[in-house]
Amino acid sequence: MRPTVPPEPKTADDLRDDRPTRPASAPPPGPARAALLAAALTVVVLCAADAVARSYPFGPRTRNVNDLGNQYVPFHAHLWDLLHGRATGGLLVNWQSGYGTSFLPDLGTYLTSPFALLVAVFPRDEIDLAVYVITVLKIACAGAAMAWLLLRLRPGRWWAAGLLGASYALCGWTVATASYNLMWLDGLIALPLLCLVGEWVLSGRRPLVAVLVVTAAWVANFYTAYMATLAAALVFLLRLWLADLPRRRRLAAAGRAVLTFALGMGLAAPLVTVVYFGSAHASEGRFTHFAPVGTEDLLARLLPTTYSFGSPALFVGTTALLLALALPFHRAAPRRVRTGWTLLAVVVTLSMQWGPTHLMWHAFAEPQGTSYRQTFVVCALLVIAAWHALSYGPLDRRAVGAAGGLLALIALVASGSQLVRSFAWPVFLTAAVGALLGLVLLGRARPVLRMAPAALAAVLLVGVQLGEATATDAVATRMRFGHMDDYAPWGHRQQDQADVIAQADGWPRYRTDPGREQTVGNDPLEVGGQGAQYYSSHTSAVLSSTLTALGGGWTSGGRSLQSLDNAVTDAIFSVGARVHSPPDPHQNWFPQDGTGETVTREDVPPLVTVRPSAAAGAFGPSPYRNQELLLGARVYTLPHITVLNAAGKHPDRSTDRRQGVRVGGKATITAQCRAGSEVYLWAPYFAGTARLAGPSAHGLTGRFRADWRPLTKIAAMERLGTAPDSGRLTIELSANRLGVVPDRAVGCLDTGRLHTVIRQLKATGATKVNVSGSGGTIRAELPAGSRGVAVVAAPRIAGWRCAAGDGALVPAKQYHGLIAVPLAAGSTSVTCAFRPPGLRLGTAVGGGSLAVLAGLGVFGAVRRRRV
Repeated sequence: MRPTVPPEPKTADDLRDDRPTRPASAPPPGPARAALLAAALTVVVLCAADAVARSYPFGPRTRNVNDLGNQYVPFHAHLWDLLHGRATGGLLVNWQSGYGTSFLPDLGTYLTSPFALLVAVFPRDEIDLAVYVITVLKIACAGAAMAWLLLRLRPGRWWAAGLLGASYALCGWTVATASYNLMWLDGLIALPLLCLVGEWVLSGRRPLVAVLVVTAAWVANFYTAYMATLAAALVFLLRLWLADLPRRRRLAAAGRAVLTFALGMGLAAPLVTVVYFGSAHASEGRFTHFAPVGTEDLLARLLPTTYSFGSPALFVGTTALLLALALPFHRAAPRRVRTGWTLLAVVVTLSMQWGPTHLMWHAFAEPQGTSYRQTFVVCALLVIAAWHALSYGPLDRRAVGAAGGLLALIALVASGSQLVRSFAWPVFLTAAVGALLGLVLLGRARPVLRMAPAALAAVLLVGVQLGEATATDAVATRMRFGHMDDYAPWGHRQQDQADVIAQADGWPRYRTDPGREQTVGNDPLEVGGQGAQYYSSHTSAVLSSTLTALGGGWTSGGRSLQSLDNAVTDAIFSVGARVHSPPDPHQNWFPQDGTGETVTREDVPPLVTVRPSAAAGAFGPSPYRNQELLLGARVYTLPHITVLNAAGKHPDRSTDRRQGVRVGGKATITAQCRAGSEVYLWAPYFAGTARLAGPSAHGLTGRFRADWRPLTKIAAMERLGTAPDSGRLTIELSANRLGVVPDRAVGCLDTGRLHTVIRQLKATGATKVNVSGSGGTIRAELPAGSRGVAVVAAPRIAGWRCAAGDGALVPAKQYHGLIAVPLAAGSTSVTCAFRPPGLRLGTAVGGGSLAVLAGLGVFGAVRRRRV
């Protein structure tokens, strides 16, 4: 006979509710229907908004703005290649980007969401559609999860839970910020799921499933999972305070919660630690300092159709906002419930505006880009507060009047903000009237227009939600085009590039660079090849500093590295084929020349070369001399230059840390070089075009893109042609804005000398190079009698371990930023293996967590069997 278990004490909600108490073990009524309704409303709004905004895939406007086009779509394209066995490299090393980068940190940051695997079922040339479908599904699942959570927190009308679930999924943060940062949407899903874990912990149910949900959330995207975990902890503590439980049971529930989340995060550690150490070794970038927004702007973002990049998008729909505002005045709800949820929403909102707590929400690292990434937490709390107001029964006149008055006050204060544009008022007033009327109808008992008041209210409230959410999403989509760079979806240009690269590819005998005229910041991931281009949060500091010292350009504060079309660096990095494309017509930065993709081939050294001695000296201010230092020979002449402005006068010198002369509008550079030498111009702080006068330019135009204030972009070195027979060269400059030309801006390359050095490096370099399928191991065979240092043409990022001959693997040395292996006498081979930093630590933590979880499972099973 089974022992009698005493019933659990009722919570504060149950003790004060005049409705029958639902047993703790019984599922809430209608969660599936609520989740389905929330998902359906979300999908309808997202598709309708894109159709109204004429955005892809329902219109001609691309949706690939900012990092969506530069990072996330290319990374998903690379995942498609990995899943179909077409990628260069594997899970450990991505050989396509940055001359060889660690891939696990990028995988954990951008691609470990279960939804990302859906790219495999789409054609490769429909990668943009795949990303769009994944985005819509994520947002819909977030709405379904919130609807399910609401009915678990409190019983109530299933359609209302579905409506509020859609309000959460379609909040301003989603449509204005996260819809083009799709990995953040995993946090949108994680927050209600982690709150649901808290409910399981309170009731002592589903311990194993709870741990696995925490693990899935942290694996999908640890950054937003961290914010969702903090929010779930606050919700759990509030629920614990509201529950009438003895002190001992409260402490036991808190202990279970800590153990559940610790084990879940521990199981995710193998990926989380790799991402953490990848960030630790990344380029610092250029971060903005936090400054709280004004009260007018903060309140304005609660209203529909408002948009800005630098303020928190708090919109959750007028219905949800009215309900949240009414909660403190809803006398049917217990006082502790009203006080607790209201204070929690207010305190978390204020925490976004205070520097220390704002930093805490972002894992104590100042974010680059938008500052209010934790806004979805406030949106969730507003929706949960709204549900508590609605679940205790219809609002009385006092609550409706108070909520309407507060909403009017918010609108009045927000009217002083420039974020509330003229078209926002008709949408807001219509939504406010419709929402107030719907809430009033819920309190009526008599039929209205021969319809049940609840049915009519449901139709009205759903219509309001669909209308204002669609308008808000459409406005955000359209206004992003005026504030951010945008990029064309996959089309003829990308397909032509991919075809040309596939024909020229010769990896690992040599690299094929997608070219200087990039389409997006991660061209190698999207169209193939192995180049210097790389844009990620994990762009290594050693790669960024090395390429910058060699004359490379970058954007996004140093985290988006560009290709460098230079004969010397091509020889250093074994770039044997280079694609030349016309400027991207989608950008319209420069006039088109009507040419298509072409390929130039060069005889270059192998991926592994042998240098006579270890690296000596250090990089200096001149990229020409730095290239020679890495090459091991002098190949450049640096002539004295004369810069004249349009008036024929010498321009003023720069007064800031940029060394050189100021150039604006038209200007010329004159210099004397050896006839036939290749002419390069290095002007990292110049924005505009440069052209070598005369036929020896061969139609080349140097295009420079720099942005000094703030320093977000520097321009790469450009090849301008060959010096004429006279040796006297004139470079014509046309500046878009005031820039700076360095004193040693011109370099003249002796191509004959360079070819001699290349032949020497080939003669002493590796005779054969193999790279493993996972990309994590390089093996090179060297000529007999090799001495000195073997240099691998890849950045020496943390994690490389190398050995000469049959020696043991030890941390690789560095040769001016590249991987170096000292050769012992008689060494005829070199082996290098890569292990991402943090992988061993994470595996140990994950293994320990799994052992503890298994032990607890066995202990629980034995205990239950004994009982």
